[in-house]
Amino acid sequence: MFKEIKIRPLRWLAILVYFVILFFCAIELNFLWLFGYTPEMDDIRNPILSVSSEVYFADGKLIGKYYRENRSPVSIDSISPNLINALVATEDVRFYKHGGVDMYSVTTGLWSTAKGDRRGASTITQQLAKNLFSTRKRKSQGLIKHVPFFRTVVFKIKEWLTAYKIEHVYDKKKILELYFNTVPFGNNSFGIKTASLKYFHKNPNEVNPAEAAMLIGMLKATSTYNPINNPEKALERRNVVLRQMEKYEFLKKPEADANIAKPLGLDLSYVDQNSTGDSYLRQAVEKWLKKWCKENDYDLYEDGLKIYTTIDSKLQQYAEEAVAEKMRMLQRRFYNIWGDKNPWRDSKGVEIKDFLLKAEQRLPIYALLKKKYNGDTVQIQNYFNTKKKMTVFTWKGERDTTMSSVDSIKYYTKLLNTGMMTMEPSTGKIKVWIGGIDYKYFKYDHVNQSKRQAGSTFKPFAYLTALDNGYSPCDKFTDKPVSINYTYEGKKETWSPNNADWNFTYMDMSLRWAMGRSVNSITAQVTEKVGWDKVVEYAHKAGIESPLKAIPSVSLGSNDVSVYEMVRAYSTFLNKGKKVDPLLVTKITDNRGKIVAEFTLKEEQVISPETAWLMLYMFRGGMEEPGGTSQALWEYNDLWKKNNQIGGKTGTSSDYVDGWYMGITKDLVTGIWVGDDDRSVHFTTSESGEGSHTALPIFGSFMTKVYNDPKSGYTYGQFPKPWVKINKKYDCPSPRLHIDTGEVDTSWAPIDTTMTPTLEPTGPVNIP
Repeated sequence: MFKEIKIRPLRWLAILVYFVILFFCAIELNFLWLFGYTPEMDDIRNPILSVSSEVYFADGKLIGKYYRENRSPVSIDSISPNLINALVATEDVRFYKHGGVDMYSVTTGLWSTAKGDRRGASTITQQLAKNLFSTRKRKSQGLIKHVPFFRTVVFKIKEWLTAYKIEHVYDKKKILELYFNTVPFGNNSFGIKTASLKYFHKNPNEVNPAEAAMLIGMLKATSTYNPINNPEKALERRNVVLRQMEKYEFLKKPEADANIAKPLGLDLSYVDQNSTGDSYLRQAVEKWLKKWCKENDYDLYEDGLKIYTTIDSKLQQYAEEAVAEKMRMLQRRFYNIWGDKNPWRDSKGVEIKDFLLKAEQRLPIYALLKKKYNGDTVQIQNYFNTKKKMTVFTWKGERDTTMSSVDSIKYYTKLLNTGMMTMEPSTGKIKVWIGGIDYKYFKYDHVNQSKRQAGSTFKPFAYLTALDNGYSPCDKFTDKPVSINYTYEGKKETWSPNNADWNFTYMDMSLRWAMGRSVNSITAQVTEKVGWDKVVEYAHKAGIESPLKAIPSVSLGSNDVSVYEMVRAYSTFLNKGKKVDPLLVTKITDNRGKIVAEFTLKEEQVISPETAWLMLYMFRGGMEEPGGTSQALWEYNDLWKKNNQIGGKTGTSSDYVDGWYMGITKDLVTGIWVGDDDRSVHFTTSESGEGSHTALPIFGSFMTKVYNDPKSGYTYGQFPKPWVKINKKYDCPSPRLHIDTGEVDTSWAPIDTTMTPTLEPTGPVNIP
């Protein structure tokens, strides 16, 4: 066929054109599955902006969806000409002249790139093809994706083919409309309506040239030119767009100059009242899957996935009920203690005078106000003191009110919060996840985002270290003053801890009694004997991932850790010494029901089964030893049927800032933190602020609800019998209490640890 063409250059050109056409056809038809899927004409005529993914409880009940409902579509007639002009001037000045692909721009772009001035040549229609049909995503790729340069060529040709199809189906106005409704603008804003409301509290038909230029300028890089995080760069980019509008005669020079002189003029006061369905749990799943989605090129918000979690819907409900019940009570207690006084205090109890000012300065809007008013603090304070209508969280439901920003800071700072997680150590499955008291008003997740001082809930890692290095639960130490000299970062220090009640009994105590009663002096001695660096090592072994300072006070919980880490580490004891990677998701299917991922238990033996079992025996001491700090659980009668056993550890940080409870049953480990988001706001006394009075009641209420539901799947029962032969002495005699006086009998008469004590010791022995 080509031999008939006598002129050689024309013949070679014809051959080239022929093979180019064949190549395009092969891509369009996905020949031999080499090139992946290319949108068909039906796809173009009926575009789907996104398919929401759904996330489920373990029993199949729907938790929520991942969707971009804020991609609110608007017609082209509702979009300001300023936006259209800014887009065309910046992204595709020949938009009205090409048929989807601008070959002139492609040619000049290649020539510029060859000279070292790389610039893109994608048209608005090509960008729409990528936004609508994800032509570069995994599911649009074939075997050719493994060939780097060739892969890029194929991607680009797919965009061209899709762009030509779009231009064949739609006119230019409709293409612009589709583009504006699908393009992302950062800060989880998709589509021009959401973006204009988000940044200027205006509808898309109301924006002026400067505002339009800023929005269009963001399209080059939504993070780099984000006006909230990078206002200087956003302003610079906006002015580039305005000059482009001037260059292509969409603006006259005086008008362009006037708009360039304007500040950004952000108005971030818009609140989307229709944003529903979000929760701590939904966000936790998204975070848990973030790496997987990136590695596998999935978008939770668009790809119609079905995600099956490990969360038990009944247990989650019982936990939420327990949290609401007890936190409401704790909040009343907190208000009663402080009354009209401000609770933000330093370690000596003195009110922090500049607290509110610093709280204002931490808000994102403060920097914008500072720029707007050129640092005029009077005008800034006028803004914060001006009363506004707002809806606030209360334990009686949302309340519409009028208050200033300062009043709002005061109000929310006084609200206590919590984090709670329950895990089944044998499977690694997370059964309960509560990130706070209300996700709508408190986005910060107190399970895995927040890290706080663990207080005495960290002490078990000192006893773990001791048991794994020659000690037994029956070994005795004396409760007496102790001073430890050490060097940290080149400085010589001395540490002399007090007990929580500021008293020393001078009694010999077994390790089990000391841990159960949470005696600081003995924990310090144990830490000195085994080495604080060893305690850090064992904490990391068990599952703590946060950095820990290797200093003597490490065992008293001086470091910040998360609820997630603590539950994981405590689960190691119930899981026969095997550390697990907690599971939040078991499987994921695509929108056709095909399984695309399954997640299974990963565990590692980190301590011996003998030591793990001995630690469970130690935890029971909190209930069974005189003065055990978990004994407030005896008030929950329904917990103690059928000889049920529970182990646990309370924790309280200095000044009653953080209250903790770590509870262990034969099946589950639960971690709970209670406190204020600001550490300078806290309770004032042990009776109100210790973990045994804040976090423990939530655990008691939760487990009562679980046990009272015969269908929960979790029953009463004793801790497991030893998994292996126990070579160390552990069934050691415990002191008894004198019935008449409530005093501890130091004669060490044996005690039946399966019996429920009928009398607790008097005096301040409930040590955090």
